[in-house]
Amino acid sequence: WAHTDMDPGNSATTGLVDNGSTIGFKHSHEISPGLTGFLKAELEFDADDKAGNGGLNAFDEAYIGVKGDFGKVWVGSDDSVYEQNIDYVVNFFEYAEYNIGGSYSTGEGDLVQYVSPSMGGFSAFGAVQINSNEVQGSAYPYQLGVSYAVDAVTVALALDSNDGYTAYSKGAATPDANNENTYGLRVAYEMDNVMVSGEYQTRSDVQNQFGLIGVY
Repeated sequence: WAHTDMDPGNSATTGLVDNGSTIGFKHSHEISPGLTGFLKAELEFDADDKAGNGGLNAFDEAYIGVKGDFGKVWVGSDDSVYEQNIDYVVNFFEYAEYNIGGSYSTGEGDLVQYVSPSMGGFSAFGAVQINSNEVQGSAYPYQLGVSYAVDAVTVALALDSNDGYTAYSKGAATPDANNENTYGLRVAYEMDNVMVSGEYQTRSDVQNQFGLIGVY
């Protein structure tokens, strides 16, 4: 059940909605000691409206990768490492009349992503999007970042190059606002079943944005 009211904007909306009901499968296999392969695929359906419902009618994640002492690397469609580490609030409220996600354009498709093992609490992560020659913009938009976790506190800092178009996350190859980098910072505190997370994202000549969320 969702109620959305914003100013300025349209009138308030209230109703039962579907926020991405998903059916899928995942698998992992130990290729050799210290090296594990894994994969995941997800298809979505609308669970709230029966009339006009097409059943499995949307696509979310599909990737394959390996992990071990070197970290984790995977290829395919998935939430980007920037989204996972910085753009946290939107994942708890994806059904929003107003897009509360950050302004970054490297999409969720055709990604090669990497996360390093933790080294004294520090971990590095990165992603590059391998665009086809049919998509305008740079062939290799990228994301880079670092996180630090100690006890109940996590801090993450990252950037998105914004060199590509939005075709891989929004369907149409629409021009991006500009190719200025997006920079993001997130600080989170977890205590037992309670998590509080704050984030700040900025992109020159586009927007500055902050968010705060508490989750139990």
